[in-house]
Amino acid sequence: MTALHTLDAAALATLYRRGELSPVQATRAVIERVERLEPTLHATWGFDPDSALAAAAESEERHRQGRPLSALDGVPAMLKENIGTRGWPKPLGCAAVEAAPETEDSPPAARLREAGCVFVARTTMPDYGMLSSGLSSLHAAARNPWNPALTPGGSSAGAGAGAAAGYGPLHVGTDIGGSIRLPAGWCGVVGFKPSLGRVPIVPPYAGRCAGPITRTVTDAALLMAELSRPDARDATSLPPQAIAWDRLDDLDLRGLRLGLLLNAGWGLAPQPRHVEIVTAAARAFEAAGCIVEPLAAFTTPEMAEGIDLFWRMRSWLDLQALPADRRERVLPFIRDWAGRGAGYSAAQVFHGHAQMAALRDAAVAACAPFDFVLSPVAPVPAFPALHASPTNDPAQAMAHIGFTLPFNMSEQPAIAVPAGMTADGLPVGLQIAGRRHDDLGVLRLARAWERLRPPLPAGPLV
Repeated sequence: MTALHTLDAAALATLYRRGELSPVQATRAVIERVERLEPTLHATWGFDPDSALAAAAESEERHRQGRPLSALDGVPAMLKENIGTRGWPKPLGCAAVEAAPETEDSPPAARLREAGCVFVARTTMPDYGMLSSGLSSLHAAARNPWNPALTPGGSSAGAGAGAAAGYGPLHVGTDIGGSIRLPAGWCGVVGFKPSLGRVPIVPPYAGRCAGPITRTVTDAALLMAELSRPDARDATSLPPQAIAWDRLDDLDLRGLRLGLLLNAGWGLAPQPRHVEIVTAAARAFEAAGCIVEPLAAFTTPEMAEGIDLFWRMRSWLDLQALPADRRERVLPFIRDWAGRGAGYSAAQVFHGHAQMAALRDAAVAACAPFDFVLSPVAPVPAFPALHASPTNDPAQAMAHIGFTLPFNMSEQPAIAVPAGMTADGLPVGLQIAGRRHDDLGVLRLARAWERLRPPLPAGPLV
C-alpha cells in the first residue's frame, strides 16, 4: 500500500472526493513523518500538529457535506518562514530579528487558507534569505534528505527538504535569484518561479517571486491556480488572467524551438555530469520533435558583479539599522559579505542597480528566438550543510546562480525539474525557462519532460 505521506495533492483530492481517504488521515500521516525526520532535517519552524488536525477536521466535514472550498481543500501545506502567516512571527531565519506575530495573512498564505489547505508548519530559511543553503543563526542547519551531511539549498531550504522528504505535497517558497529552483534541483523535486507579478506578494521587490515547490508538475499547477488569484496589496502584480492550469498535456512538442544554455557567462562552470544530463534532456526533446539549438551566454561578469554589489549595499544598510548587539547575531558570513558594501560610492551603487535592467534586456533578447530555454539549475551538486554557499567564500557568494539569476531579472517564468543523478547518487535539476508571462507553457513543457525522462531512484529518506 502507498504510504500516505507520499501521495501528491492531485491524488489526495481524488481520494477525498471519493470518500476513500480523509484530510485528517492524510494530515496525521504528514505529522508523523515530520516528527520522525525533523531531528535530522531541521526543515520546519512553527510546527503545530494540534491546529493542523483541527483544520483537517473542518475540511473533512466540508468534504462530507460535498462543499469543499477548492481542489486543494484538506491538502497539507507548508509556507516558507518569510511568507507572513496570521498568528505567527516572521523572523526571516535570523536571530537578530525580533518579530511579533503577524496580524494578517500575506497574499500566498491568504490564498491557501481560502482554498482550505491545512497548514502543518512553516519551513526554515537562512538569515534574511541571503544564502543558497539552510545555514541560519536562528535554526539548526537544514539538511538534504538524499544525504543529511549536505545542504538542501536555499533560501527556500526547508521547503525543498520538506517536499522531498514527504512533509506533505504542497510547499511555497520565494525566489529572487534562484531560491525556489536551487533547493528543488538539489533535492530532486519540482520548483517553479513564476513570471514576476503572477503571484501577488508583500513586500514586492525587483525579481522577487513566490511559487510552488512540489513533487510533481501537476501539483505545482494546482498550487498556481490558487496562488495566482488577485490581491490588491501587491501593486506590482499582473492583471488577473484566466489560465487553464489544469490543461498541462495540451502541448505539441513538434517544431518547438528550444535554446540550450550550457555556459552562464560568469561564475562556476557546470560540472561535466551536469552538462551531460542537461544535454541528454535536450536530445530527448529533440527525439520528440523539438528543434534544439545552442544559446550563447548572455550574462556578463559586469552584470553579475553589479547586482551583487547593489545587494551587498542594500544588506549593509539593513544591518547598520540594527542595534549593535542584534547585528552581532547575524551569521558572520552575511556580515562579511554585506560589510564589503561599506566603501562603495554612490556611482558604484547606481551602476550596480542599473545592471538589473541590463541583464533583463539581455536575457529577453537572447531568449526571443526560442519558445523555451533549457539549462542546468545549478553548476554543481549539493554541498556541505554547514557551508553558506558552494564556494563558502563571501567574495564569491553568488558564483553558483549564473543559470537562475537571469530569469529573475528578466521576469521570465522558470522551473526546476529532476533530470538525473550524479555518480554518487545526488539529484541534478533541469531548468526550463519560457517567455515572459508564459507560465502555463513552462509548466506544460515540464510536464512533457516528466513523461519523457527515465524514473529516478528514491533517496534514503525520500
